[in-house]
Amino acid sequence: MNGIRGHLRELRDDEAGSTLVLAIFYSFLALVLIFVVVAATSLHLERKRLFTLADGAALVGAEAFDLADVTLGPDGPEVTLETPDVAAAVSSYLARVPDTGLESLTLESAHTVDGRSATVTLSAYWRPPMVTLLVPNGIRIEVTALARSIFS
Repeated sequence: MNGIRGHLRELRDDEAGSTLVLAIFYSFLALVLIFVVVAATSLHLERKRLFTLADGAALVGAEAFDLADVTLGPDGPEVTLETPDVAAAVSSYLARVPDTGLESLTLESAHTVDGRSATVTLSAYWRPPMVTLLVPNGIRIEVTALARSIFS
């Protein structure tokens, strides 16, 4: 009986090979973490690129007026934007922009709410650089930018 208990105690106290299992587990965990961080960084950068494009388009839309449309109001020069003019200017701007590398770039809306500012919403499809089980194959990202021309 003592022989079996002694043998079981030796097996229980023997830790040979346990560090290998831990090393494999932590290596796998590190790889998963790297893949997720790379995907998150890629998504963030893609969103910033899309927002930069939307910001430029909103600025173009905010300046979609003729100088003849400028009137003198009580607070100085004023202009009233029209949604069709904003949409046309933004569409023209996006057509002139060189290849952005954004997949399925779509102009969701370009309009003016108050006649003084232009609101532009763009969307594009993002795909991660490495496909894993923890990261989707891709998602549609959407950004909205607002710009206003001010006379002084």
